[in-house]
Amino acid sequence: MGKWGLQLVEPPSHSRGYKHDIKHPHQVNGNSSLDGLEISEGRRQENRCAVCEHVKQEKQMKPGVVAHILAFQRLRQEEGLELGTNLDDLNADFLSTVGYDSIIQHLNNGRKNCKEFEDFLKERAAIEEKYGKDLLNLSRKKPCGQSEINTLKRALEVFKQQVDNVAQCHIQLAQTLREEARRMEEFREKQKLQRKKTETIMDAAHKQKNSQYKKTMDAKKTYEQKCRDKDEAEQAVQRNANMANPKQQEKLFVKLATSKTAVEDSDKAYMLHINILEKVREDWQSKHIKACEVFEAQECERINFFRNALWLHLNQLSQQCVTSDESDKDVSIAVIFLTLGPFYHRDSLRNMYEQVRKSLELCSIEKDIQYFVNQRKTGYTPPAPIMYENFYSSQRNAAPQGKTTGPNVARRGPPPVPKRLPDDPDYSLVEDYTLLYQ
Repeated sequence: MGKWGLQLVEPPSHSRGYKHDIKHPHQVNGNSSLDGLEISEGRRQENRCAVCEHVKQEKQMKPGVVAHILAFQRLRQEEGLELGTNLDDLNADFLSTVGYDSIIQHLNNGRKNCKEFEDFLKERAAIEEKYGKDLLNLSRKKPCGQSEINTLKRALEVFKQQVDNVAQCHIQLAQTLREEARRMEEFREKQKLQRKKTETIMDAAHKQKNSQYKKTMDAKKTYEQKCRDKDEAEQAVQRNANMANPKQQEKLFVKLATSKTAVEDSDKAYMLHINILEKVREDWQSKHIKACEVFEAQECERINFFRNALWLHLNQLSQQCVTSDESDKDVSIAVIFLTLGPFYHRDSLRNMYEQVRKSLELCSIEKDIQYFVNQRKTGYTPPAPIMYENFYSSQRNAAPQGKTTGPNVARRGPPPVPKRLPDDPDYSLVEDYTLLYQ
């Protein structure tokens, strides 16, 4: 994925001895590090992604995160920005089960956050509806200055009408909030279905990899056991080389031949499983990279949708204040005096909404993604292939079974080789020694 940087988590214990020479497939101009998404300050006001707009101009470029990254790099070059700060690629940050689980957990948390905001909108809608209905009942059923006459009576009638209008505004706002909650729910379900397809593929890849690894380890154990059986058969033949019973010797030779055949067969099976496991590993890694690209695109979409939903919610609340202001234009001075409190209240609300908008303008998808990478990254090296291990090669390099190698103890070197000295005729070398009488 472009920027979640799949920190290849530390390989499992069975991967000791791997060669970590995996090269990332999404290299840009020879550089494996890829820049991520960025919403430029000049375009945040339009509530759009500058990178998305730039990608639209790249007709020959495939859609997706890679296109975002390439377009972002060109966009920064056009704006004269420096490309020195590269963010880790998701495929280079989480290439293992641990990293995959971290991403899934983060996506689940994001989905949970969307659900919480959806529930907030629903509860706010219920509160607004109840308040509007209660206010409407108060205005229509509760008498307020019935005995007043002439101008003050008309002012009170206008006042009650405005209270009705405010009540209707709250009821209408409740319906709007429910519509916002419905859109948030549809968005969650859409992402859930998209994720389910990818997660199903990854679950199958994980199971296949684990299953093939188990088969490979079983084949290795069988191969090593057959090698031990062959060694025992050879030792038995050597011990009984001078045996007088030819039948017993024939049995030993037959057992040795059978053990050699078993070693060859088990060795072929072990090598076959090694090759299959490598293909499974490559397939898993390829699917993992594609899954991370999908997941990062989903996370960027979720952050942008969540931000827009909150912005829209503030717009709806602000619109309520505007509607209330427009309904107050023809109110008499007496009514303004009676409703002076709500005027100040709406101004305070506008100020609060504006503060939230300013904070939303500072939201950055790139920074949020990078923060997650820095907090949850697990490594930079993918699990490398499991190599074939020859039983006898590993035996030569390993210590005898049941014995442990102690610390290196300093030993004296070999004694010096004596040299022939001309002044010492009685001094002889080993090479001059002979048992023959001369």
